[in-house]
Amino acid sequence: MKLKSLITAAAITALSAGGALADAHGGKLKVGMITTLSGGGAGLGIDVRDGFMLAIKGNDQIEVVTEDDQQKPDIAVQLADKMIQSEKVDVLTGIIWSNLAMAVVPAATAQGKFYLSPNAGPSALAGKGCSPLYFNVSWQNDAFNEAAGAWANENDIKKVFLMAPNYPAGQDMIAGFKRFYKGEVAEEVYTKLGQTDYAAEIAQIRASDADTLYFFLPGGMGISFMKQYAGSGVEKNLMGPAFSFDQGILGAIGDAAVGVKNTSHWSKDIDNEANKKFVADFQAEYDRLPSLYAAQGYDTALLLVSAMGKADVNDAAAFQAALEEADFASVRGKFKFGPNHHPIQDIFMREVVKEGDIVTNKILGVAATDHTDVYGAECKM
Repeated sequence: MKLKSLITAAAITALSAGGALADAHGGKLKVGMITTLSGGGAGLGIDVRDGFMLAIKGNDQIEVVTEDDQQKPDIAVQLADKMIQSEKVDVLTGIIWSNLAMAVVPAATAQGKFYLSPNAGPSALAGKGCSPLYFNVSWQNDAFNEAAGAWANENDIKKVFLMAPNYPAGQDMIAGFKRFYKGEVAEEVYTKLGQTDYAAEIAQIRASDADTLYFFLPGGMGISFMKQYAGSGVEKNLMGPAFSFDQGILGAIGDAAVGVKNTSHWSKDIDNEANKKFVADFQAEYDRLPSLYAAQGYDTALLLVSAMGKADVNDAAAFQAALEEADFASVRGKFKFGPNHHPIQDIFMREVVKEGDIVTNKILGVAATDHTDVYGAECKM
């Protein structure tokens, strides 16, 4: 029997051996949410948590245990072990960062736990490292960048300077852009994860003959970079995936981001009833505009609720099939899973604009239709 088959069999046995886990939780499904709630990436984790909790508000069939991973892989592993072994959770979710996902997800699924990713989408988990129990509800890391590369070709962007943090997501993001971009790459720079001083990189950008800077710097990294870049006097077109220009970052940067182009699967101005309700409810509940992270947390919870309506989590095969149906009204509109349990969805090009006193994003058009990742061919479930 192949190794993956052994792992899958062990996972299903572990789920079955859980017996009446739902009974042990008073008839509830127990969710372990491990996410980043402190430090420079806290805004991302808070938004995922808040979106998830909004979607299950009033639902007495779900219990959520939430812990802060502090953006540290070793802490995330410890928390996952505790949630699986002591808390006896049925489903895990919440991780923001790809290096943390790589530390937690393979071990969690091998122990028979479903993992629903509301954010991190490392290529390793989309391809050879895929699992029947792992579902990504956000995107595969390359996706927004592939769409951006195609858009750059169509809009005569001839030479780019590429920059991202040196960790799995940063490497995937740049690889995705280069896979589709047909122009010239002036320089490709990888920064330290969590870096806050970008003076050296800005000097490199200034000296470059690139016409456009394409970068991925999420959370506090993006805020620090954009503030320093805005004051540097360097004038190059700015592009990137939405993570560098999300609502939380724009609130901290302000007018300096106006005009920036960025790709995303979600925007607050997507015109469907599910999204209109989500945006209105999120603002009413938390007194702020939602971000794409909040939208992903919300959709992750809706997916979970949809599967609970069709199958018992203790029946691994039935619950997997129910998740695969993705029978919920996504705030994104069209949404379905590919055979590797990663999304097939449209990706939009957005522009940062100012609406009254608020700096936010609006959709310019579709950058990629029914986009799927390139790693699925390597996934053998």
